[in-house]
Amino acid sequence: MPSLKLRFSHCASAVALAFVGVLSSAPALATDPIVIAHRGASGYLPEHTLAGYELAVKLGADYIEPDLQLTKDGVLVAIHDDTLDRTTNVAGLFAKRNGAYKVADFTFAEVRTLTVKPTGTGKTGYPGFTPTDASFKIPTFQEVIDLAKQQSLLAGRTVGIYPEAKQADPVMENKILSTLILNDYVDKSSKVFIQSFSDTTVRSLDVKQHALGLDMALVQLGVAVTGADGVARMGVIGGPGGLTVLSLSDVASFADGLGLLINNGTYAVTKSFIDQAHTAGLVVHGWTFAKADAGAADTEYQKYLAMGMDGMFSNYADLATASRDKFISAVPEPKSYALMLAGLAMVGGLARRRRRACARA
Repeated sequence: MPSLKLRFSHCASAVALAFVGVLSSAPALATDPIVIAHRGASGYLPEHTLAGYELAVKLGADYIEPDLQLTKDGVLVAIHDDTLDRTTNVAGLFAKRNGAYKVADFTFAEVRTLTVKPTGTGKTGYPGFTPTDASFKIPTFQEVIDLAKQQSLLAGRTVGIYPEAKQADPVMENKILSTLILNDYVDKSSKVFIQSFSDTTVRSLDVKQHALGLDMALVQLGVAVTGADGVARMGVIGGPGGLTVLSLSDVASFADGLGLLINNGTYAVTKSFIDQAHTAGLVVHGWTFAKADAGAADTEYQKYLAMGMDGMFSNYADLATASRDKFISAVPEPKSYALMLAGLAMVGGLARRRRRACARA
């Protein structure tokens, strides 16, 4: 085992070198604010379908978001709910199992027979768009990745993926990581964020990544909590009273960003909150931007962009992209400033991770 002095020297050098590397790789986490297609183009087509993801890319989304569930036989599929009846025709084809239509009670072959139906403002078609796959079947995680790569080639830009572990389940964690590894997603140069509402899950993914030599960006989902002292904290679902409150420094020790609920009076996202998150080395993404009216949507996007929000989960990727581009064109200088901030944020994150790695050595 190397001496403490040598270990410290090695770690300090690694952090210093990381600073140089980060300046060139900072865009992997953030440059301009990103548009995340919430469940695909869910405001226009059935959510979590290949057609919906494809349309979202054509409408300008930087990332597509597959929520992930496990079937009875262990296949990762893209669907938001842990049940099938809200978004599919399962009730017309199968009887309930154990009193419900849980994804986990159906095999992948059975799930594949279902058709995803539109919800909310979604429809079964979009003017001028013919999807490559119009079947509206529930896709596998692998199929979503394949589509992202195919669309990247067609669009001439890298389409990112933003998977969510919907269950706090070590098996799901392992399958998500193994699928990403097989598809060459390994670190922050890969255009991927992994998200979860469970801090247990995000912490576990952080540990497992380091054990495997990986370093993909992790995002903790929850709500903004600002105390009477003005200090920003993260509210994570679970615990006494339904919420566990974490310091931003704690979250920054295992995650790279926050996914925060917007437009909530109790848990308001403010400029001060975002500034404090940035100081802690965390990017901030907001969910969910769901206004269908272009004018109202633009007002909402501009409000949060002006606060410094780094990304937006939107049901209408075209409205989000148009508003983001309008914001950037109105203030050209902050683009380079945002890059610098992203680089500094990544330095902080890398330094923390290096220290933890060295402590484990």
